[in-house]
Amino acid sequence: MIRTAVFITTNLMIMLLIGFFLVITGMYSHNVAKMMFSACCIGFGGSFASLFLSQWIAIRSVNGRIIEKPSNEYEHWLVNTIQNQVNMVGVKMPKVVIYPANDINAFATGSKRNQSLVAVSSGLLQNMNNSEVEAVLAHEISHIDNGDMVMMTLIQGVLNTFVVFFASIIATVISTIIANIFFSNIKNHENNKHLTALNSTISSALMNILGTFASIVAMWFSRRREFHADAGAAKLVGAEKMIAALERLKTSKEPNEPNNIITFCIHGKRNSWFELFMSHPPLDQRIDALRKQYFKSTIK
Repeated sequence: MIRTAVFITTNLMIMLLIGFFLVITGMYSHNVAKMMFSACCIGFGGSFASLFLSQWIAIRSVNGRIIEKPSNEYEHWLVNTIQNQVNMVGVKMPKVVIYPANDINAFATGSKRNQSLVAVSSGLLQNMNNSEVEAVLAHEISHIDNGDMVMMTLIQGVLNTFVVFFASIIATVISTIIANIFFSNIKNHENNKHLTALNSTISSALMNILGTFASIVAMWFSRRREFHADAGAAKLVGAEKMIAALERLKTSKEPNEPNNIITFCIHGKRNSWFELFMSHPPLDQRIDALRKQYFKSTIK
């Protein structure tokens, strides 16, 4: 979390410095402070709203059922296993959810470490043995312990802010130049109409372009957190169990979880044509990383 805070603070300071530079040099004469404030509100507003509503959204997105009281032996085992793991890492018991899905998957979400949710698919319960399920649960508990949901929200908020801020500035500069060249002889009120329409078009296009680059950064962080969660699970239940669980994931059907959920799942979609846009590292990379870590630990 310290590194995340440093990242966010650094990037916001960069944005402030760029804003002051534009004002001082006269390169951009509009209200930069107002634009920065608006960009922050838009950038962080959506991210934090989705974070605080994440449990409500997640349960309804996957049609999940909260285990209020375990109704059978396996549900008792599931709840007790999660309780033991959260006791080990020192966080409060999350809500436990089971949702209908044929693929082997699970995810964790929540706005705080001590107010979280762990959901597992029916496909996971049907196709994994207890030790593999235990490893998957440990992976999700590691996400909670690491504060990954909050970290990804903050990172996405910063990236969204940059996208809105720079798209607005660049669009205003470009549209002003074009308007001065092509619309200089038109009356002022008509000029303003053309300028507004042009600014809106250019800004939308730039947000799409800059948003693509921002998603590459966000997905890089997402892939890194999967490696960390795998390592955290290996510490809780052992590397062998985590490796076995990842091997089992290779036999799973393609995940069908909604796009707003899949980033938080242990198993991401494999149909991405380019790894830069993947939210999860390939399973073989995750297995190799654990094997290297386990091999080093056994030597020591």
